[in-house]
Amino acid sequence: MSDIVRIDTNQRMSRVVKAAGLVFIGGQTSADPAPDVKIQTAKVLEKIDGFLEKAGIDKTRLVSAQCWLANIERDFAGMNEVWDAWVPQGCAPTRATVEAKLAASHLLVEIAVVALA
Repeated sequence: MSDIVRIDTNQRMSRVVKAAGLVFIGGQTSADPAPDVKIQTAKVLEKIDGFLEKAGIDKTRLVSAQCWLANIERDFAGMNEVWDAWVPQGCAPTRATVEAKLAASHLLVEIAVVALA
């Protein structure tokens, strides 16, 4: 059985879990309440970059992503613009994007990823 490594853990959750050769980064949101999905997406992806670094890898190791938008009709293109510039050429993970009610009214986007360790 492989070890489980938890990074940035509290009573409720771990921000990152390394297990079975994978790195799981839980849903990330922006600390910047700007009402602009591009700004929030960029902040979320910066957080993901930081967590990948803490796990000892980078975004070229991504295998899956889940994206939630508060308003998919309004914000899908803007999120994709930032996402497409962030993902390294030839390293796009599988991805699902859906509309969802997020935890706070100012949140426009949340993203979770899985990567190979």
